[in-house]
Amino acid sequence: MFDTVLVANRGEIAVRVIRTLRRMGVRSVAVHSDADAGALHVREADTAVRIGPSAAAESYLSAERLLEAARRSGAQAVHPGYGFLAENAAFARACAEAGLVFIGPPADAIETMGDKIRAKDTVRAAGVPVVPGSTGSGLSDAELAEAAREIGMPVLLKPSAGGGGKGMRLVRDEALLAEEIAAARRTARGSFGDDTLLLERWIDSPRHIEIQVLADGHGNVLHLGERECSLQRRHQKIIEEAPSPLLDETARAAMGEAAVEAARACGYRGAGTVEFIVPGRDPASHFFMEMNTRLQVEHPVTEMITGTDLVEWQLRVAAGEQLPFAQRDITLTGHAVEARLCAETALVGAEPDGTERVDFLPSAGTVRLLREPLKEGVRTDSGLAEGTEVGTLYDPMLAKVIAHGPDRATALRRLRAALAETAVLGVETNTAFLRRLLAHPDVVSGALDTGLVDRDAASLVERRVPDAVYAAAALLRQDALEPHREPSGWTDPFSAPTGWRLGGTPAWTVHHLRVPGHDPVAVGVRTGPDGPEVRIRPTAPDDTRPDTAPDSGPEPGPGSAGDAGPDEAVVRPARLRRHPDGTSASLEWDGTTVRLDHAQGTKGADVWIGLDGDSWHLQDHDPVAAALSGSATAHGADALTAPMPGTVTLVKAGVGEEVTAGQSLLVVEAMKMEHVITAPFDGTVTELDVTAGSAVAIDQVLVVVEPSAGAAPGPERSAS
Repeated sequence: MFDTVLVANRGEIAVRVIRTLRRMGVRSVAVHSDADAGALHVREADTAVRIGPSAAAESYLSAERLLEAARRSGAQAVHPGYGFLAENAAFARACAEAGLVFIGPPADAIETMGDKIRAKDTVRAAGVPVVPGSTGSGLSDAELAEAAREIGMPVLLKPSAGGGGKGMRLVRDEALLAEEIAAARRTARGSFGDDTLLLERWIDSPRHIEIQVLADGHGNVLHLGERECSLQRRHQKIIEEAPSPLLDETARAAMGEAAVEAARACGYRGAGTVEFIVPGRDPASHFFMEMNTRLQVEHPVTEMITGTDLVEWQLRVAAGEQLPFAQRDITLTGHAVEARLCAETALVGAEPDGTERVDFLPSAGTVRLLREPLKEGVRTDSGLAEGTEVGTLYDPMLAKVIAHGPDRATALRRLRAALAETAVLGVETNTAFLRRLLAHPDVVSGALDTGLVDRDAASLVERRVPDAVYAAAALLRQDALEPHREPSGWTDPFSAPTGWRLGGTPAWTVHHLRVPGHDPVAVGVRTGPDGPEVRIRPTAPDDTRPDTAPDSGPEPGPGSAGDAGPDEAVVRPARLRRHPDGTSASLEWDGTTVRLDHAQGTKGADVWIGLDGDSWHLQDHDPVAAALSGSATAHGADALTAPMPGTVTLVKAGVGEEVTAGQSLLVVEAMKMEHVITAPFDGTVTELDVTAGSAVAIDQVLVVVEPSAGAAPGPERSAS
């Protein structure tokens, strides 16, 4: 066994590998860019080496710097994790040339399976069924289009050198082929340095099922069962489970045998995954899609049902050990489900035809509070710590929460409860979206397919801010208001924020709050006859009332702040009790008590509230300043702004050009994802202040479209 291993990765996978190394008594070496100098994986490792600036190309993707770090630290082997150089044959060869053991398969196997066209040819020759599609490498746009016509629409475009769903485009309309091929090539070239594409027949209602294989250098190859990965968004997995609720023992054995043959066909060694597409209406059929020649993000669900540490066996196989167990020794116990927590925010918009669309955009910020679940049967693989800076330079995945139970229903229930207990305040995440997805009737029943999330995403996004959240934020701010104290110790009773008035009803202390993406509200707090009361009402555009406005008549009628008019409000008895930990509290709201988490934002008055996996950033709203400025922005609905910080990669329109609703105007890229900015209505481009290569900030105005006469307003931006 090795004495020292360098982990050539970052974030949660680096932390996960380091913990197995520690358990095995192997010294760990972390590497980090400037952006990750204070990251958790750096703190967890025995030694850490700086490998360059924040840009991945100059740090985590630099084979030269990684090998130099291994030399300096005395490492004997390199574990690549996943992403970055994990499936780079040239890096595997460079490790061998430097006298280092690459903890992964041979370079030849990586090369064979990394080229999807060559991989299909290889496994087809071994008798493994493959999806019908284009043949040959280096096809031109015209040849791809011809192949699509021969196969029949719809088709799936895939980068030959890619993985992880990046660059994949589902095309249903032949008229859009040219545009989609160009977009797929751009993504493939930017992500993998190779814009070669292949094309496959699209299978309706498909299930994405993969088999975990393990092979040593002594001719032994076996599988550890399957993982169901059908819950995907834009071809990116977000929920995985093992075993699949679709397969029976016969189908499992057939797919397992096919996966083993695929691994043998390329001379595989180590842990790998063979991915299949399975028609939902015919689970006895399966078609090879690709092989991932590395550890998968979702490997923990396999570990939990088999009791096997896959990282440990990666290390042992790389050190020359023989697998001590055979296929007959592998048993699957219980059920496990994993949820991927990502730094992202959901933006609900509308397509030109009026149908709803949800765009998931990268988010960034500083982790102000972190609460990870501590429950029976639950495991968290995380790269987070309080104070972690989450930017847009790297992949948005932050952590994984995995639950195990004796059966599928128990595992799902435990995972939902674990996500409700999870709080990442300071950065917007998809935690609550995942929790709602896990309660979707089709997910609970196991009636899955790869299109389920995209079809129903809009129903899983919370549209309004609960009144209890506004109440909690106001009460926290109220609690922080200190009465004036004289040096002698005497407290001025008139400075206490009680709203007391001589001979009259107590006044409201009003807090004007705004959650990004929602209208501002005015939340009043006062001491009522039976204790504290909270009044929530929308802030009118001309609302310039001071923060201690007295009552101006009888109480408005009850209702929801989200539905109330300018003169309506919600009035409820409320009480907030802070917990000793200083970061959680109990809110009694209209007779119900809930537990919530809270943390201060970057500005003193800003606060983050976390409740049942959801989180909200409540900021100050100054109605006087808003009234004086006339509007929040210099433009109205005709201004298209950057939905997240990123880089403009393509500009497809110019000033003076007439455009139609839904037409692509430019492309912004962040976290390896392309976001297409489209025209919200028919009109003319009047301003365009960016060019290809421009770095943009969130909410920066990119392009202004003046609507044509009679044009109906549409979505301000869309992503694809």
